[in-house]
Amino acid sequence: MSDPGTAIVVEPDEPPDDSPDITSTRTVEVGTLAVLLAFAVLMMWDNWRTGAAWESTGPQAGYFPFYVAIILAGACVYGIGREIAVSRRVPSEGFVTVNQMKRVLAVLVPTVLFVPVTSWLGLYVASFLLIAGFMRVIGRIAWWKAIVTALVFSVAMFVTFEIAFDVIMPKGPLEHLFGY
Repeated sequence: MSDPGTAIVVEPDEPPDDSPDITSTRTVEVGTLAVLLAFAVLMMWDNWRTGAAWESTGPQAGYFPFYVAIILAGACVYGIGREIAVSRRVPSEGFVTVNQMKRVLAVLVPTVLFVPVTSWLGLYVASFLLIAGFMRVIGRIAWWKAIVTALVFSVAMFVTFEIAFDVIMPKGPLEHLFGY
């Protein structure tokens, strides 16, 4: 019997991350603020078009959102100005390295592909493929464990949604083959 106080320690087999930075934290912050600023300007324009004035019966539909957009735009302009002013005095640290971005993309790309695969093969088959693929490729778990786990999860999901609760979910050719 093992000692209950002993912790399981997993040592990564990857070397320490000494890959170069892709971008700096300041660049990401300024880019995010610029996107938010563009969204705020769009909100201001749309709410002005809708009506952002005060009528005899009260505020028009765009009154409050217009002023919220002005506050958001002001905060973005302040943040961008602050980052530009600080950039002259303090160097920016790295935001993400090449190796870190590879790990992010290893999860992001299959997850984004899950959506079109779901519309083509159905939710349950797409979920099976995603779970088995993640377990095998990212988790480095044996194929048979990944397949069994993904199959149990997909069947449990099918039973829960299709049989127990009768919820309509995207189905593909496999479900149609079984009459669902």
